[in-house]
Amino acid sequence: MRLISEAGIRRILTGIAFSAIAMLLLIVLFILKEGLPFIFKIGPGNFLFSSDWSPLNGKFGIFAMIVGSLWVTAGALIIGVPLGLAGAIFLSEFLPRWAMRIIKPTIELLAGIPSVVYGFIGVMVLAPIIREYLGGPGLSILAASIILGVMILPTILSISIDSIKAVPNSYREGAFALGATHWQTIHMAVLPAAKSGIIAGIILGLGRAIGETMAVIMVVGNAAKIPTSVLDSVRPLTANIALEMGYATGIHRQALFATGVVLLVIIMVLNYAANLAIKNMVKK
Repeated sequence: MRLISEAGIRRILTGIAFSAIAMLLLIVLFILKEGLPFIFKIGPGNFLFSSDWSPLNGKFGIFAMIVGSLWVTAGALIIGVPLGLAGAIFLSEFLPRWAMRIIKPTIELLAGIPSVVYGFIGVMVLAPIIREYLGGPGLSILAASIILGVMILPTILSISIDSIKAVPNSYREGAFALGATHWQTIHMAVLPAAKSGIIAGIILGLGRAIGETMAVIMVVGNAAKIPTSVLDSVRPLTANIALEMGYATGIHRQALFATGVVLLVIIMVLNYAANLAIKNMVKK
């Protein structure tokens, strides 16, 4: 006996699907409602292009934090993308299937490690090494980039492997038939066919890198200044919100919501640009 008709199941599934969109819209509307009035109150120019952040003195410039977020995210991608892509090519094209079935889940376990553990390793191991051999305070952009690069590695690697494995074998057989070597086949046939999936993995890694908070707070130094080298300490936007939200009240609290608005816009712009790049590459 059927308790629910097919039309009822379709309506339930449709409602569940749209509930995710509704939650996203509610979050966006709430952040905009709390943050936009503050931005218009002190002026977008003063908020976005000033580096003076001193809430007790009425100074709310976040330009240094925007620059710090972009430095840390770029550093994480520089470290994570080549390692993830190279690992995906090696595991999917050069390693026997039985070995990949062991190594791939092992690497994916990195995604399950709590971010506070990454931060602790960064503080206790990575920062002292950077301080001793490269100089600077140790808690720096470089330390945060390395930690975030490792954290986004499972995402990029896993999705890239699935994309490469999804390329039909006829592509490889056709390239071999034309006399291409194994590497030429990967470079000229497999990777171009899998590029949309690989870029999707990089986008997800980008989202995690720019949104990560706990590990970044622990290793980045949290100095609200414009960096001049990768050995400088910075304070990304996420760290600023997490560090001060606990005791912020009044206009200070509104400024943190406004910081969230800027972070939201940056993520949306980066996602849109990445999706646009995917569409352009797929069309070629």
